[in-house]
Amino acid sequence: MFYVYILECADGSFYVGCTNNLEKRLKQHNNSKWGAHYTKIRRPVILRYTEKFKTLKEVRQRETKIKGWNRNKKLALINQT
Repeated sequence: MFYVYILECADGSFYVGCTNNLEKRLKQHNNSKWGAHYTKIRRPVILRYTEKFKTLKEVRQRETKIKGWNRNKKLALINQT
């Protein structure tokens, strides 16, 4: 399975990413040098939203779509669950 996710950073901003190992990736974002630069300087991060996909193509398309959204649209997605 592949996951698209939205993290809320310590500064209140959002980070959108995708992975095939959500638990490992969250640990990287919060603790390791392998986390994205954006989140490394905005730790800690909190997982706010996830979606599952069967293929890498599907998850990448969804990630790109969500990344293009404004903050209010991302908040609406987070709050619908």
